[in-house]
Amino acid sequence: MKITTKINIMTTAWILCVLVAVNAVVFFSFMRITVNMEDQELYQRANTLIKEMKLDESSILKKDQLTPYLTGHSFIRIVKPGSKMNNEVTNDKHLAAKIKPKFVQKKEAERKIISQNNDEVQTLVVRVPIHKSGQVTAALEMGEKLSGFEMAKDVLLSILASSTILGALLALLGGRWLSNLIMRPISNMINTMEDIEQSGIPKKIVIQHETKDELQKMAVTFNRMIERLEDNLEKQKQFISDASHELKTPLTVIKSFADHLLRRGIRNEADALDAIETIHSEATRIQKMTERFLDLADTESGNHLEKKSLDLVALCQSIIKQLKSAYKREIDLHFAAPSIKVIADELKLKQAIIILIDNAIKYSTDKIDVYLNVNELNTVIKVKDSGIGIPDYEIKNIFERFYRVDKARSRETGGTGLGLAIAKNIMKQHHGEIKISSTEGVGTEAELFLPKS
Repeated sequence: MKITTKINIMTTAWILCVLVAVNAVVFFSFMRITVNMEDQELYQRANTLIKEMKLDESSILKKDQLTPYLTGHSFIRIVKPGSKMNNEVTNDKHLAAKIKPKFVQKKEAERKIISQNNDEVQTLVVRVPIHKSGQVTAALEMGEKLSGFEMAKDVLLSILASSTILGALLALLGGRWLSNLIMRPISNMINTMEDIEQSGIPKKIVIQHETKDELQKMAVTFNRMIERLEDNLEKQKQFISDASHELKTPLTVIKSFADHLLRRGIRNEADALDAIETIHSEATRIQKMTERFLDLADTESGNHLEKKSLDLVALCQSIIKQLKSAYKREIDLHFAAPSIKVIADELKLKQAIIILIDNAIKYSTDKIDVYLNVNELNTVIKVKDSGIGIPDYEIKNIFERFYRVDKARSRETGGTGLGLAIAKNIMKQHHGEIKISSTEGVGTEAELFLPKS
């Protein structure tokens, strides 16, 4: 079943239920109020009759005296104790015969339905006690047909039924209009998605009216998702282009020297060794670049982290020891406490720290300082160098893939331009962040923030 049909049926059913409930309240309220008014009117006439005629148990009712008190289809009686009728005046003998006399000590009103000419008629009877010397000696009984009441009830039922039918029709039309109004932007989304599915090209939803509702919010969210998808596709294209470019240079060099060896052989040993060393160097570079590609893909895929409790001080001491031995550089570790515990993936966190220290080694010649600190929210790992620094206008681009501040120097140092992109992804996986601050010609500070929670 279509959503529009469901909305139409549900809105119509709900409005019908509301109409029926309201009509029921109106009908029963009308019945109650009208009957109470009839009761009060008949009580008033009975009291007026008792007061004006000065009735008692011995009174003889004369028709000419009571005619003003009779209405169409009514009767007036005086009933003695034991429900014995003393006197009766009526203009509807059938009505009077259907209702038996009744003696009462307190006033009461009674509604009865009697059959007359194969039809049912509502009647109202009131009984008022007649007092003499402080005692109830008789009761005045007055009854009449509620013909006007029946007519009013039938008219009201007709009006309520007609209004319910009209309301149902209007509800159907309104439900259809409402469902179309709601479904219009959803239909646009469906059409856009189908176009994307068929063409394979991301496409945004055209928002024609600013409705500021959930549907517009959904369309805006969809468009933001498409923007991110387009951005990711563009980055993917750029990545492929950059990777191809990066691989093209060493492959060209390898092919050139391999061709040189094929043409000249190894007759000139020095020349052959130079070619082999170059081929080995470029192959090693390709291997490192491929490893970086795999690292980047791994961190961007959001693979599950193997988190555990680590002693950050011990981890950094181990890393610095290895790097000092490999590069013969002065690297000092400063820490606020002998042991700083963090919850992280050891291998990936180690990789991020190595990337920062490795960059500091490549782009500086003086001492490198590593600081471990803890604040209220984060554990902070800071790597500080006194190297060439980064210009202010370059800071915003340093996390882009293959981006190098000094491209000539980066090639000399063997940089691929992927390290900071990998470090950023690793921190993102740990719900942390990386920040770089630098002054050109003075040095650079790189910080990793690991949240405590």
